[in-house]
Amino acid sequence: MTWSLPEPMLTVPVDNPALPPGWAAEPKWDGYRAQLAVYSNERVLLRSRQATDMTGSFPEIRTAALAHLPADTGLDGELVVWECGRLVFDRLQQRLARRGAGAAEAARQWPAHYVVFDLLREAGDLADWPYQRRRAALESLFAGHCLEAPLTLCPSTTDPATARRWLEWTAAGLEGLCFKRLDEPYVRGARSWRKYKVRATTEAIVGAVTGSLTAPRTVLLGRYDAAGRLQYTGRSTTLSQAAGRALADLLVSPTGAHPWHGRTFSAGWATQRALDVLLVEPDVVMEVAVDVARDSAGRWRHPVRPHRIRTDVDVAQVPLFGENDALP
Repeated sequence: MTWSLPEPMLTVPVDNPALPPGWAAEPKWDGYRAQLAVYSNERVLLRSRQATDMTGSFPEIRTAALAHLPADTGLDGELVVWECGRLVFDRLQQRLARRGAGAAEAARQWPAHYVVFDLLREAGDLADWPYQRRRAALESLFAGHCLEAPLTLCPSTTDPATARRWLEWTAAGLEGLCFKRLDEPYVRGARSWRKYKVRATTEAIVGAVTGSLTAPRTVLLGRYDAAGRLQYTGRSTTLSQAAGRALADLLVSPTGAHPWHGRTFSAGWATQRALDVLLVEPDVVMEVAVDVARDSAGRWRHPVRPHRIRTDVDVAQVPLFGENDALP
């Protein structure tokens, strides 16, 4: 008998981290969403949210699934890579392009874990079961088959205090929380799960802009490392008209050698298209709200939200990782 994985359920963003009554909370990991299927003919499929086959890029997950999961099993979860005390998303990005011997070497260098948060099939379709029942079956699957790394059971709780404590894990790569209604089935493609993402307020130095000096559209931000070098850390969302006008009054072209002279900046995550930018004198500080997701170099993976321009801050006092950051 043949079967296929359902289209994944999705989330809608919320601003409140409180766990509602009748819902469960799970940690939101900084990784790749992935569904896993084990068929009766020893075929394994690991696919992305967009249905891309990633099985060949993560041979250690395929090996573990064949060795420890029963046939006719379907799972939903998150691929993650752990490095230097935190989850590192860009290692996953690097691994996606590798197959064969390259994938095997990458698995040794940057081993992945598959954090499972839902059971979609176990000798039959479980999608119509409510979350609470699917969760109990998932826990029984892990206990009954003594599953261990790289297959990992995602924590789940209905205790608001426990969910709040999980928000302290941001230094390890936790992005926030997912909320799932206890009585809800797995609805194909539905955006009915909720996602709360942690954001931190911090300061960064404006090193370049897109648009023009008189009408900047976005800003490229940097922070100083321990050696006093201005390191690029990320880009802002589109500036409001008021913020653009206020910033334009402070921007000037570099008066000397710029630390970013000669370098290019990507127009987006995982794209090769370069931004058209104008370098500016790095003496303006902006207060921003940042997503805790970072790459291995400490750069913010998502655009930051500008809050206000700070003219009362010494740029030399804006380190690469400050006390208000999510990283230690």
